[in-house]
Amino acid sequence: MSISLEQVQRVAHLARIAINESEALATQSSLNGIFTLIEQMQAVDTTGVEPMAHAQDVAQRLREDAVSEADRRAAFQAVAPEAEAGLYLVPKVIE
Repeated sequence: MSISLEQVQRVAHLARIAINESEALATQSSLNGIFTLIEQMQAVDTTGVEPMAHAQDVAQRLREDAVSEADRRAAFQAVAPEAEAGLYLVPKVIE
């Protein structure tokens, strides 16, 4: 797959990017290089290869999911200008 100069200019127009002829040619060349690389990668036979979550086999150290702070919601809502049913009431901004 390759991209034409007209397609590059159309995408630039849709993205509202001012692009001159030399920039469009350079962008076309770069995009065609990327498309060539993608075609090469898609041609590789990956049968039997398991997907990886990370390029290196690393393990994350996870901590225990435990509560570390006391519940202070009641104290915070006591000083709030307006609160009702555990929610903060704020003035309507958008009509």
